[in-house]
Amino acid sequence: MQAGQRDPIEHLAALLTQASRVLAFTGAGISTRSNIPDFRGPDGEWKHRTPASLQDFVASDAVRREYWAWKLDGYIGFRDALPNAAHEALVTLEHLSKLEAVVTQNVDGLHRMAGTSPERLVELHGTNAEAECLVCSARTPISRALERFESRGEPPRCDHCGGVMKPAVVMFGQSLDAATFQRAQAHARNADLAISLGSSLLVTPASHIPLIAARNQMPYVIVNQGATPHDPVASLVIEGDVSDVLPSAVAMLFG
Repeated sequence: MQAGQRDPIEHLAALLTQASRVLAFTGAGISTRSNIPDFRGPDGEWKHRTPASLQDFVASDAVRREYWAWKLDGYIGFRDALPNAAHEALVTLEHLSKLEAVVTQNVDGLHRMAGTSPERLVELHGTNAEAECLVCSARTPISRALERFESRGEPPRCDHCGGVMKPAVVMFGQSLDAATFQRAQAHARNADLAISLGSSLLVTPASHIPLIAARNQMPYVIVNQGATPHDPVASLVIEGDVSDVLPSAVAMLFG
């Protein structure tokens, strides 16, 4: 930081102080401190494997088997993950009546675990906590589906109709749920500050959400490790780990 230049975390704290309807848009970078791997970072998950599309998942038993095996490995490795200081800082903003909503691309459930209220949480890409039937839409806890896969070696089928089950997440080639996306848009239109936290902002249409607030002339802050395509339109860009930056800024609200 050059002499005379404002400290970026203090700048963020000042914006949070002035705001009363903060829209937090979160990506994988908010959960890396919770030992949840990211997907598009320099050593992200998609650097090592090709993601399965919904179309391939439906068409191929081999793809389903490989996908469920990958989910089982991830579940075993990260089922004990806990929210970190960044998730908790967003809960603090809610307790201070400053949070419009948390709109997340993550499926790890850590915002809900941290205490973000369901009415303030929009999980754009679904949740890893459940499996859903592609035929009748019945849901079951993901632990049950994975236990069945592990014991039988076969991709799980629906107890109700025998249809193909998949984790209740939005896969590549699958559209976002329209009602969920509309809810996120409504929160963005009502926000008086948007903060993107740990997102590459490369995935559309999800990444359009914080831009709604920016186009309404509201301040737009980006906290991320690495550049994003939204940087040129942001009011403030902070290069750093969300788990360091956000809690430090929120702590400043208490003097």
